[in-house]
Amino acid sequence: MINITLPDGSRREYPAALSVADVAASIGAGLAKAALAGKVDGQLVDTSHVISADAQLAIVTDKDADGLEIIRHSTAHLLAYAVKELFPEAQVTIGPVIDNGFYYDFAYKRPFTPEDLVAIEKRMAELAAKNEPVVRRVLPRDEAVAYFKGLGEHYKAEIISSIPPDQDVSLYREGTFEDLCRGPHVPSTGKLKHFKLMKVAGAYWRGDQANEQLQRIYGTAWPSKDALQQYLTMLEEAEKRDHRKLGRELDLFHLDEHSPGTVFWHPKGWTVWQEVEQYMRRVYRDNGYQEVKGPQIIDRSLWEKTGHWDKYRDAMFTTESEKRDYALKPMNCPGHILIFKQGIKSYRDLPLRYGEFGQCHRNEPTGGLHGIMRVRAFTQDDGHIFCTEDMILPECINYTALLQKVYKDFGFTDIIYKVATRPEARIGSDESWDKAENALMESLRASGCHFIIAPGDGAFYGPKIEYTLKDALGREWQCGTMQVDFSMAERLDAVYVAESGERKNPVMLHRAIVGSLERFIGILIEQHAGALPAWLAPIHVVVAAITENQGEYAQDVANSLQKQGLRVDLDLRSEKINYKIREHSMQKVPFILVVGDKEKANGTVAVRARGNVDLGVMPLTDFVQKLNSDIASKV
Repeated sequence: MINITLPDGSRREYPAALSVADVAASIGAGLAKAALAGKVDGQLVDTSHVISADAQLAIVTDKDADGLEIIRHSTAHLLAYAVKELFPEAQVTIGPVIDNGFYYDFAYKRPFTPEDLVAIEKRMAELAAKNEPVVRRVLPRDEAVAYFKGLGEHYKAEIISSIPPDQDVSLYREGTFEDLCRGPHVPSTGKLKHFKLMKVAGAYWRGDQANEQLQRIYGTAWPSKDALQQYLTMLEEAEKRDHRKLGRELDLFHLDEHSPGTVFWHPKGWTVWQEVEQYMRRVYRDNGYQEVKGPQIIDRSLWEKTGHWDKYRDAMFTTESEKRDYALKPMNCPGHILIFKQGIKSYRDLPLRYGEFGQCHRNEPTGGLHGIMRVRAFTQDDGHIFCTEDMILPECINYTALLQKVYKDFGFTDIIYKVATRPEARIGSDESWDKAENALMESLRASGCHFIIAPGDGAFYGPKIEYTLKDALGREWQCGTMQVDFSMAERLDAVYVAESGERKNPVMLHRAIVGSLERFIGILIEQHAGALPAWLAPIHVVVAAITENQGEYAQDVANSLQKQGLRVDLDLRSEKINYKIREHSMQKVPFILVVGDKEKANGTVAVRARGNVDLGVMPLTDFVQKLNSDIASKV
């Protein structure tokens, strides 16, 4: 007898070996129909996999994360199948699952066109409708190489040739198409119903620019029509919110090939930057941080001591002067240690908190640059806390509360918390790791935060908390971090005098709330679709005169607002007032004050709020009170 244990703990007995599909059928017709794969003793397998010994089994459906990944991987194969049907001379290479979809790389004599994508997607739907079984077989490596060479699939043969010769390889066939893959896959093409091809891009074979260029077709696949449509709608909305597009339209910044990966901030954009920076500066001041400033260029020897030179040399910008090698700093940590080392520090000085708006440079590849979200020159709201091991827990509790308040002020309340624990390759004693990990987890519990654990994802020097915020479209952005570091202070000989008189290395807590200011401002622009809340908006209010008769009064109103610290634009152009209102509305200005003869005579203003909301006529003092209230409450 074979005993199968199901996820709910129940057990089923079977007289002989049977497949995953057979088990699903024995449980119920609905489950048999929904089954995409199985998980046998934690290992994903096809529904055709035969269970011949006692095992734990979970039936995987499209409601499971594993099921969605199998759908996407199988749809990538369906894409390759359709391409081979329509373009027999095309060679297939690799087709992995990626976030929200998949891609497949092809070698073909000409570029694929948008019309080709339409035809390929149509053919995919036709092949899926055939509901052809997806069948697995195993071949010895050399036999598989010969098989694909015989098909003219030289890229695929090269992939298999890199596999050790004593290993077998698995192939999956659907209809006339057969592909190399570990699997598992859906049992038949009929399971693949909700997909869409998105775009074509260039890609190098094996990711090496020295190799030939291929064509990468991207697609997405989902378990239901509604899920697919929801995703496509989200993409449409994301395109409208694209910070690069809004940056141009709202005259906030631009990017220029004369300095790739760096940002040219325009007056309006720099105003937003300053609001974010000055807000964070107040956060520093009000929470016990001392602001410092380190140099941009530091001698190579320091980066060698910290280990950055060996690990990140290719990502560092370097220069030379008087036969000495220097690097533009990729992070601020070593500079803060050098500041800490000036003068004798006592245990009474701890915790010592340094904060810096430190400009860093990293030589990101051109293909990885993305607007102001991923750049080569960026500024971090960087902070480092020098403390004892006993201080890790209270410092982390206070930090989480501070981070939550900051995110809330910027309009983010949905935060994901992750604790990354010790990797296999690490330094420090198990005792210190235990203490640090427990402190991080306990700090989140004390803060009422549900968290997930990422085993082994910590840095070699210590564990960390990653704080990821969700935006208005449900996208996730990892911004904040709290890292426990046992190593860098020791490497750079930073010490404090303990109560016993002994010299000890402090624990170093690396923390950032918004991270890169450039990236965070990009997130803010997309979160608010460019309509930044009043306190962040580059222009608080536009004063627009209906005719030139009210020009002097409009100027007086604008001057009064400016003297009260508000950011004001004055529009005295000889354009129709509706045109002015529409233009400033498109610039997403929070408030427009319209002044005509009645407003001039009565000393009032007609107030229009963003979103074409008419707030009526009111005294200027009442409007100022409302605007200041909005700014103060960060509405």
